[in-house]
Amino acid sequence: QSGARINISEGNCPERIVTITGPTDAIFKAFAMIAYKFEEDITNSMSNSTATSKPPVTLRLVVPASQCGSLIGKGGSKIKEIRESTGAQVQVAGDMLPNSTERAVTISGTPEAIIQCVKQICVVMLESPPKGATIPYRPKPASTPVIFAGGQAYTIQGQYAIPHPDQLTKLHQLAMQQTPFTPLGQTTPAFPAFAVLTVAGKQWSSTTLLLQAITIFPCICPGLDASPPASTHELTIPNDLIGCIIGRQGTKINEIRQMSGAQIKIANATEGSSERQITITGTPANISLAQYLINAR
Repeated sequence: QSGARINISEGNCPERIVTITGPTDAIFKAFAMIAYKFEEDITNSMSNSTATSKPPVTLRLVVPASQCGSLIGKGGSKIKEIRESTGAQVQVAGDMLPNSTERAVTISGTPEAIIQCVKQICVVMLESPPKGATIPYRPKPASTPVIFAGGQAYTIQGQYAIPHPDQLTKLHQLAMQQTPFTPLGQTTPAFPAFAVLTVAGKQWSSTTLLLQAITIFPCICPGLDASPPASTHELTIPNDLIGCIIGRQGTKINEIRQMSGAQIKIANATEGSSERQITITGTPANISLAQYLINAR
């Protein structure tokens, strides 16, 4: 009915991502229908409830972190203006969503207020395009973690690792189909979510496990043996996050340089700017790994 293309992400996840694509009018028509559908569900659920006041419709938008500054405005002026003119509540999350460079923007209110709010947010996003590469958020499946060791897959049950033969073929197929490194300009895939494991009394972090996997199974990373020409990529990082990337006396940034094999330069802070520029130079594989390690920090 709206004329928009609507995609709903797959997977057994607690949450799914709905992506609406098309002309602006089609997007707002689809968005309006979704908001009214949610209100209908709230009304229906209240027919069996003792609650007297109807809760607002609440939605979470997924927005590249580099655009959130424009959405908030200087001293919170823009977000205040959006709240006052639409009557919707708007909250921008302080932290990025897991394994991504995107933030959640939560909006709540009546369907009419939400529709007007989304229109204003879209105007801001069109005026201020995202800077640098965006690593999209992908919800995690609601399943038990699978650990691959010694040619066997295991699932964790309590304190024990139970062999999981059914997963072995799936893991092998996944490893052969996907590489953690994607040529620049393409969408970067979500990285596997590894838990922190304790092996022989030592804790192994996700980064270490990822690098161990690259060392032990070079066949799952096609293209790493080749030496493509070096290129340069730029990232923009908020000032308040730069400290955790540099680390005390530069320990963390030096660690990232060593692990990724990329050259990484951090520009000096400029007066009046709330962001710092990071320039990464190396092969596409070096740059992808450096980006991943920076975002993991």
